[in-house]
Amino acid sequence: MDLNTRVKAEIDNRRDALVALTRELIAIPTLNPPGRNYLEICEYLAARLAARGFTTELIRAKDAPGDSDRFPRWNLVARIDGARPGDCVHFNSHHDVVELGHGWTRDPFGGQIEGDRIYGRGACDMKGGLAASIIAAEAFLAACPDFAGAIEISATADEESGGFGGVAYLAQQGRFDPARVQHVIIPEPLHKDQICLGHRGVWWAEIETHGRIAHGSMPFLGDSAIRHMGVVLEEMEKTLFPLLANKHTEMPVIPEGARASTLNINSIHGGEPEQDADYTGLPAPCVADRCRIIIDRRFLIEEEIGQVKAEIANLMERAKARRPQFSYEIRDLFEVQPSMTDRDAPIVRSTASAIEAVLGREAAYVVSPGTYDQKHIDRIGRLKNCIAYGPGLLELAHQPDEWVGISDMADSAKVMALVLAELLAR
Repeated sequence: MDLNTRVKAEIDNRRDALVALTRELIAIPTLNPPGRNYLEICEYLAARLAARGFTTELIRAKDAPGDSDRFPRWNLVARIDGARPGDCVHFNSHHDVVELGHGWTRDPFGGQIEGDRIYGRGACDMKGGLAASIIAAEAFLAACPDFAGAIEISATADEESGGFGGVAYLAQQGRFDPARVQHVIIPEPLHKDQICLGHRGVWWAEIETHGRIAHGSMPFLGDSAIRHMGVVLEEMEKTLFPLLANKHTEMPVIPEGARASTLNINSIHGGEPEQDADYTGLPAPCVADRCRIIIDRRFLIEEEIGQVKAEIANLMERAKARRPQFSYEIRDLFEVQPSMTDRDAPIVRSTASAIEAVLGREAAYVVSPGTYDQKHIDRIGRLKNCIAYGPGLLELAHQPDEWVGISDMADSAKVMALVLAELLAR
């Protein structure tokens, strides 16, 4: 029996363990924000991997954004070295999950099984992928104990809020230095037959319009910042949204609509602050002297970040020209450059070969509409040989009744294990 056959058989034998591990991870409510139970999940995984021969480290991202003594940003890095020198293959998964939202018909942390599905917050994004990578590594070690090189598995914090308390912090510490790690797979839910090469860019900004407060019965004595913002929104509808819709990329972004540049208005707040839900009084009659929106601009690899920002600056100047006494501020919040790994990179070729061996069809190549932790491995770690590949459907992420397919996890685990066999069993 050849190595690939042995590896796949080892994963078949671990199907129940894969299900159990996924359910146990879902049961730990690692909600972000604010960042709950990070230490608990890292300690759970450290104990499991240490029992299988891995050296484990718990690493707190001290003073990273979001880190506090109440909600410390804990990360796990586990490593096992082979019998002889060789490359290091690193599987990186984030352990945090987003808020629950409304509409659940199942226990979000129950790991309920129905047919071939496991339900729960984070099942798809991405505790199913984390579990699959661990089972893949364990199966490979059982089938090939004399491998070359090293395997690393990390469970990291805060991907859902930018990754600064997780992969960014580890990258700053040199954990993704190409001299230390040569290949990275991030098991994000891009489906078992697709290799994700990278992601679009993002710029978040806050735009604030200024006015002057006055009594609501005499608004002519004030200056409404909300009305100013109305002109900004009108300019977006009239000029910016049509402009973005006509920008298209050669990147294989999914879904199709994300091949264009996009802008989302995340929130709008103006005038008096909202009171608590149990407040029973009326609002005060005031003209709004401030109005703020948060914009989420996703841009293409063909665009420059300076151009992206200039579009908004020019729009604001057009709005200002239409309104007397108009003033505003634009504040940068967050930006990430687009990232895309070459299709000829070693990890891409190995994963494509493994997908064909497991599924009997050629891999598809995609790019994510939103960013994920590849941005930090690429920009901070300077490691280009990185992809996202894992089980699950991207459209289920952050949804109520989120689920991951058991068969999909098993197939993805086989793919990841065959990648290890190609890269480390030499």
